[in-house]
Amino acid sequence: MTTMTKKSTMTKKKLINSISVEKEIHPNDVRHVIQAFLDKMTDALSEGDRLEFRDFGVFEVVERKQKIGRNPRRAAEPIIIPARRAVKFTPGKKMRKLIETHE
Repeated sequence: MTTMTKKSTMTKKKLINSISVEKEIHPNDVRHVIQAFLDKMTDALSEGDRLEFRDFGVFEVVERKQKIGRNPRRAAEPIIIPARRAVKFTPGKKMRKLIETHE
């Protein structure tokens, strides 16, 4: 098993600046496009739609069943975790291959 070294976090601001510099587009224009993209994704997922981006991956809403959890400090008392909806991401073939081979 290989250990991963801690990498930096790509924030929305860093993404905007990176695209802005690379494509020579004003950061405000990039910000508007990225925010519009994220808003459309959120709207689609909240309506139960499935989002598929070839080679990148698939976002979909899944139903998590109710389950019983345990508090380690009081294991005798079960905790009921309610059923809920959650977003699941499945990486595409190309992304999976890049992540597996990149060290």
